Amino acid sequence: MHTGLRRSAAATVLALSVSLTAVDGAGAADAPTSAGAPSVGAGPYVDVEYFPEPTGGGARTSVPADSPHTQPDGPTATDPQKRTAAASEDGEVVPLAETGPTADRLDVTIVGDGYTAAEQDDFLEDARAKWDEVTDIDPYKSYEGLFNVWAVKAVSEDSGVTGDPTRDVVRNTALGSYFWCGDTERLICVDLDRTKAYADRAPATDLVIVVSNSAKYGGAGYSGLAADYGYDGVSTLSSDNDRSTLIAAHEMAHSIGLLADEYQYEGYGDYPYPEPAHPNASTLTADEMARQRTKWASWLGETDPSGGVVGTFEGADYYEYGVYRPTENSIMRSLNTDRFNLPGREAMIAGFYRSANALTPLRNTATRATRFTRLSVELADLGAAKGLSRPQLRWYVDGREARHARGRTSVLPAALGVPADRRTHKVTATVVDTTTAVRSHAVRDLTSNSATWTIGR
Repeated sequence: MHTGLRRSAAATVLALSVSLTAVDGAGAADAPTSAGAPSVGAGPYVDVEYFPEPTGGGARTSVPADSPHTQPDGPTATDPQKRTAAASEDGEVVPLAETGPTADRLDVTIVGDGYTAAEQDDFLEDARAKWDEVTDIDPYKSYEGLFNVWAVKAVSEDSGVTGDPTRDVVRNTALGSYFWCGDTERLICVDLDRTKAYADRAPATDLVIVVSNSAKYGGAGYSGLAADYGYDGVSTLSSDNDRSTLIAAHEMAHSIGLLADEYQYEGYGDYPYPEPAHPNASTLTADEMARQRTKWASWLGETDPSGGVVGTFEGADYYEYGVYRPTENSIMRSLNTDRFNLPGREAMIAGFYRSANALTPLRNTATRATRFTRLSVELADLGAAKGLSRPQLRWYVDGREARHARGRTSVLPAALGVPADRRTHKVTATVVDTTTAVRSHAVRDLTSNSATWTIGR
């Protein structure tokens, strides 16, 4: 399983924007809400983000962590014959992309809701399609090799989603997905405990995507859940609506890149806090940022894939004044684009490497080796991605590079030059990502992954 350090790092920043609160339904202290208090559900409330329009900005509200539409005793509980027939598939895990060990990968678990026993093949097709759509977006596209993706079958009694097509429609589903959550039509909520029960079937889970069986536009993002659920976030989306994919891409960026929302609320006024921890929001103007060589100073003036040039544009992190975003627009501001700006892309790459390693040693580094013990490593398959150079693999003996071994994934210490002098030596394999999408020295350090073995006498 993944280390607590990874999850706590994400949770530290995400706690600023999301929280589980008491039964009274109060939202996160620092985040505005744009919908009324939920009228259904019991137990704690959760602050969620949603996008009322498929090409607009986001909003936040508080919703129950459970669902009034969840099957109380598991899938098909009301019909014993159906329950027996579905039992063999319910909770089954299907790997959609297994690129390396879970300890060295960012693991995404996709759970379906509103799919009957007869529709599980449809779910797997929809899950693959949604992940393909997410990874058509850079930088997910360039770093697809750092992800494992698991699909978990959840068998529902009814096909479809509550609230589709109209508010009065109720479906009995495994996770209780429903539109009109918090009196907002396009907000799809789920039962988080039931979602966790299915997500926990996967070998490891860092992020969850719930694919709800619907063509109606909608979705939501739950983030900062690590302390209560063991993974950072849950994104909900409609299976057959292509605009809903952008919701998942946006929401995952909060957890992976620790990115702030770049939109603001009218009338929300001046930013009242110190310099934000988020890498894509700052209280500094472009001149101040350049002088201090901080935040996205190295990108200032560069042409950006989202349009225009990188600068400091007032209005970000929900506030209108006194806080700036890097570009006029980006996927963190509005879903009318699928582009991350350059500072956001760099932050995402940093997040990928906080959560995953491009190099996996195939021999335990804690076990002493000899001069004639074969040392082998496996590299994440990043080289085929557009715009990304293949990571450079190098070997070192006691800190000095064995240049003749560059690029080799399997070596003998003796061939590297480890001497037969009856002394202890260190052999290190290092892979460095040379992408031009990184300019920060701190982020570049994150993209360097190493494994070191002790070579005994």
